[in-house]
Amino acid sequence: MDTMRDRFISTASRLLDEEPRLAVVLADISSDGFDPARRAHPDRVVNVGIREQLLIGAGAGMALTGLRPVVHTFASFLVERPFEQVKLDFGHQGVGGILVSAGGSYDWPAGGFTHMAPGDVALLDTLDGWTVHVPGHPDEAEALLREAVAGDDRVYLRLSLQSNREARPVGAGTGFAEVRGGRGGTVIAVGPMLDNVLAATEGLDVSVLYAATVRPFDAQGVRRAAGAGAADVVIVEPYLAGTSTAPANDALADLPHRVLGLGVGRAELRRYGQLEEHLVAHGLDAHGLRERIAGFLRW
Repeated sequence: MDTMRDRFISTASRLLDEEPRLAVVLADISSDGFDPARRAHPDRVVNVGIREQLLIGAGAGMALTGLRPVVHTFASFLVERPFEQVKLDFGHQGVGGILVSAGGSYDWPAGGFTHMAPGDVALLDTLDGWTVHVPGHPDEAEALLREAVAGDDRVYLRLSLQSNREARPVGAGTGFAEVRGGRGGTVIAVGPMLDNVLAATEGLDVSVLYAATVRPFDAQGVRRAAGAGAADVVIVEPYLAGTSTAPANDALADLPHRVLGLGVGRAELRRYGQLEEHLVAHGLDAHGLRERIAGFLRW
């Protein structure tokens, strides 16, 4: 199976042929993959080099001319480093665009902490008007990219090397989809966390919801899953733990409830190791999730 990043490159390259208003702006990352598209569309595939502030500014400038920019690099260089430009050049100027990240929270541990961005979604949460997609499979990444290209709003598409075995329906109107029913609590699995969550909750009487789009937050979906009485909700996210606990609490504000946010811890892991070791260290493998979910729900 190809990776989400591979699928992004191939899909965006095809869309450049189909959509005359589409432009792709790069900062060296994935540049080789777009070489054929750059030769075919030299005016709409631009590599600004390792200049992330310019990357965002150029994309927003293209949006001001009526183009639909897709802006791409590693998450730490796309959201964290040029955050002021994201806030002002897109948000303050009121233009749309698609930020497509790679690298996730710890996809390339050998790159060190400079190439990790577990706080990217939480940082974008400080801004208004961003749709945030966290696909769990390359097919989902393609579907969400195609949907975003057809629109005019501000979209963050967060890609990862982690992937579930099967793709799920995603896109407008999908909301948080129920994958497994239960009565003893609700577990929301975000993007590539679904397979581990399903393994961790095997045999437990809990509902499992799948979320590939986390902003806007599907408050109604959480309410339906929680029911009318006291609610226990666990949110498992592949980025900073607790990022979505606030909107979950807001969704359940008139009910007695508890919310547990699981994800990447705040402590920096300085022995970088491998991706799978980071999953274990953050308790996001099936065994670690089982212990924390069962303990929270008192199983």
